[in-house]
Amino acid sequence: MQWSLLRPVGLVPTALVLTTIAAAAEGGKSTGPSEFLLVAQTVLLIAVGRGLGEIMQRIGQPSVIGELLAGILLGPSLFGWIWPDAQHAIFPKTPEQKAMIDGIAQFGILLLLLLTGMETDLKLVKKVGKAAIAISIAGILVPFACGFALGEFLPDALLPKPEQRLVASLFMGTALSISSVKIVAVVVREMNFMRRNVGQIIVATAVIDDTIGWIIIAVIFSLASQGTLDVASVAKAVLGTLAFLAISFTIGRRLVFQLIRWANDNLVSSAAVVTVILLLMGVMALITHLIGVHTVLGAFVAGILVGESPILTRQIDERLRGLISSFFMPVFFGLAGLSADLSVLRDPNLLMLTGLLVVIASVGKFGGAFVGGTLGGLNRRESLALASGMNARGSTEVIIATIGLSIGVLSQNLFTMIVTMAIVTTMAMPPMLRAALAGLPMNEEEKERLEREEFERRGFVANLERPLLAVDESVNATFASHIAGLIAGMRGFPVTVLHIGKGAKEQVKGRDEKESHEAVVKKAAETVSANSDEDTGSVDVVTRARRAELGETIADEARKGFDLLVIGVDKVTASKDRFDRKIEDIAAKFDGPLAIVAAKGKHLKQPLPEALDILVPVSGSGVSKRGAEIAVALTQAGSGSLRVIYVATTRDKGAQRGASRGLSQETGILKDASDLAARYDVDITTTLRVNRAPEAAILREIDTTDVDLVVMGVDRIQGDHLSFGGVADAVLRQSKVSVLLVSSGEARQASTEQA
Repeated sequence: MQWSLLRPVGLVPTALVLTTIAAAAEGGKSTGPSEFLLVAQTVLLIAVGRGLGEIMQRIGQPSVIGELLAGILLGPSLFGWIWPDAQHAIFPKTPEQKAMIDGIAQFGILLLLLLTGMETDLKLVKKVGKAAIAISIAGILVPFACGFALGEFLPDALLPKPEQRLVASLFMGTALSISSVKIVAVVVREMNFMRRNVGQIIVATAVIDDTIGWIIIAVIFSLASQGTLDVASVAKAVLGTLAFLAISFTIGRRLVFQLIRWANDNLVSSAAVVTVILLLMGVMALITHLIGVHTVLGAFVAGILVGESPILTRQIDERLRGLISSFFMPVFFGLAGLSADLSVLRDPNLLMLTGLLVVIASVGKFGGAFVGGTLGGLNRRESLALASGMNARGSTEVIIATIGLSIGVLSQNLFTMIVTMAIVTTMAMPPMLRAALAGLPMNEEEKERLEREEFERRGFVANLERPLLAVDESVNATFASHIAGLIAGMRGFPVTVLHIGKGAKEQVKGRDEKESHEAVVKKAAETVSANSDEDTGSVDVVTRARRAELGETIADEARKGFDLLVIGVDKVTASKDRFDRKIEDIAAKFDGPLAIVAAKGKHLKQPLPEALDILVPVSGSGVSKRGAEIAVALTQAGSGSLRVIYVATTRDKGAQRGASRGLSQETGILKDASDLAARYDVDITTTLRVNRAPEAAILREIDTTDVDLVVMGVDRIQGDHLSFGGVADAVLRQSKVSVLLVSSGEARQASTEQA
C-alpha cells in the first residue's frame, strides 16, 4: 500500500488530541448540550470516515466499509478502550447531546433511502421480468426462514423484550434476507457487467430484494409499535402500505414529474429542484409514518419516483448525491459504528453466536440465491455470480439494524453482531463476485444486444432528454412541431413549446386547440409510440409564451437543461449568406445543439405529412453521423423512406487519390450508415457521388429522386454571424424540398467544407 494512503489516518491522532482538549474545556463550561461538541463529532466522523472510505475504495472495497470502521475506531471498540476519558468527552452519553447528532443521523437515513431509490432502475426490473422475481423470491425465502429460526432460538439475554420474540424473529429473518443494492450495483458496474444479462439479473434481483425488505420492515415496525400481534393493526399497515404504493406509482409518479418540472422551469433561486426533491421525500416519509409504517419506505419510494423523472438533470443529480455521500453517509454509518461495541465479542459465547450468525446469513442467502438462479434458468456459473452478489448486506443491513435498535427490537449486543455480519459479508462479496464474473462467456444474442446498446450510448438521439421547440404561428412552425413530435415520441421525451411570435400570449390563448403546436407534437408522438415496441408512455407537452426580448427569453430557457433546440419560424434565411435575424438571435443565446427547420415544397401545403422520404448526406465526419442518426430516427418514426448519399468533404476535384483506396473509404462510410439503419430496422438506398462538389451532388440527388426532406448534420462556424458553411447554405437556399439542419453545440474554426 502506498504511504499516501495512510496520511489521512495519520492525522487522526492529532485531530483526536486537539478535539479532546477542546471538548474537555467545553465540558467544564456547560452541563447542557453543546453545539461545539456537535460540530466536533461531525468533523471527526466525516474526516475519519471519508479518509478510511478512500482507502477502502483503493483496495477494492466499498467506501461504506471505511465509514463503518471509522465509527468502530472512534467508539468504545478502540478509542474508548485506549483512552476512555477522551472518548467520553467527545462522545458523551448524555441524552441531550446524543439526540443532537442522532437527529442528523435519522435524517441521513431518509436521504440514504432517497439515494437508493434514485438508483433503482424499474425499467431494468421490467426487462429481466419473471426471472428476477422468481430468483428474488427464492433468495428471500431461504435466508428469511434461517433468520426466523435463529431468532426463535436466541437466548433471552440477547433480546431487549423476550416477550416479543416473534417480532424479533421476523426482524432477524428480514435482516438476513435483504441485500444491499447499492454495493451490488457498484461492483457490477465496476466489472463492466451492468449491461450483461447476468449483471442485469443480479442488480434487478437486489432491487426487488430491497423493495420487498422495506415493505416487510414497515410492517414489522407496526408490529413493534403495537407490542403484540394485533391482526387489525397489521391489516391496517399492510393495506395502508399497498394503497400508498399503488397511489405513488400511478398518480404520484405524474405529480412528482410535474413538480420537478415546475421547479426547474419556473423557480429562479439556486438549488430549487433539490429543495423540491427534499420536500417530496419529507412529505412521503410523513405519510408512511401516519399510516403506521416506518418513514424509510416513504423516502425509498420518493427516490424511485425522483429517479424516473426525465427532468432530473445531471447537475442536480450530482449535487444531491454529493451532499448525501460527503456529509450524511459518513455521519450515519460512523454513528452506527460507534453504537457497535466489538469489545463484547471477547465473550466466547457472543463470539460463537456472531460466527454462527455470519455462517447462517451467508449460507442462507448464498444457497437461496443459487437455487433461485438455477430455477430461473441461469447456468451454474451465472448462479454462482448471482449468489455471490446477493450475499452483500452493506449499508442496507446497517440501516435495518439501526432501525431495530431504535424501536427496541434489537439489544445492543445483537445490534453489534448484525453490524459485524454486515461488514464481513460486504467485504467478502467484491472478490467473490469478481472471481465469479471473470471470463463469463456471452452468447450471440447477448453480444448483439451489447453492441447495439454501446452504439446507442455514444449516439445523439439515445442521449436526448429535453427538447425545446421555439415556434411562431407560421406553416413552417407547424412542420417543425411535427418533426419535434416524431423525435420525442421515440423515447417519450417531455417537450416544451416556446411561442416566440409577436403577441405570443394572445395567439396561444386564441388558437384552436386542434391546430395548436402542442396538439401537433402530441399527435406525432402518440403515432410513433403506438407503432413502437418500447413502452415510451405519453409525451408530456407544456407551453410557454415569450415574456421578454427574444434573446433574453432564449437565455432564460437555456439555463433549464434543454439539450436540443428545434427552431420553426416563418422566415429562415435573409439576403446573401445570412440567416434571418430572429434565428441568429436565438442561436446566439443557446449553446447546445440546434435543429433548424425550413419547410418547402409540399410541406408548405401539407405540414403534417403521414410519411417522410428523407435524403441524408454523409461524409464520415462526426456531424454528418449525427445528421444520419436523426434521419434514421425520423424515418423510423415517420414510416417513410431513407436515401443516403456519400459526398466528398473537399472541393478539390483533382484530388482523386487512388481510386481503390478512395472507393474503399467511401464504401465503408456508406456501410456504417447502412449498419446504423439496420439497428433501427430501417431500409435505406445508398448513392455514391465522388466527382461533384458536395452541394451539387446533394441538389442533383434531390432533383432526380422523390425525397421531400433533406437532413444535414452541420458544424457551427465561428464568426460574427450564424453560419454552417457554404455547403449547408447552398442546399438551404437552392433545395426545392424541406431542409433540416442539425448542428453541433460548439462553434469551430472554418476549414474544409463539410456536409
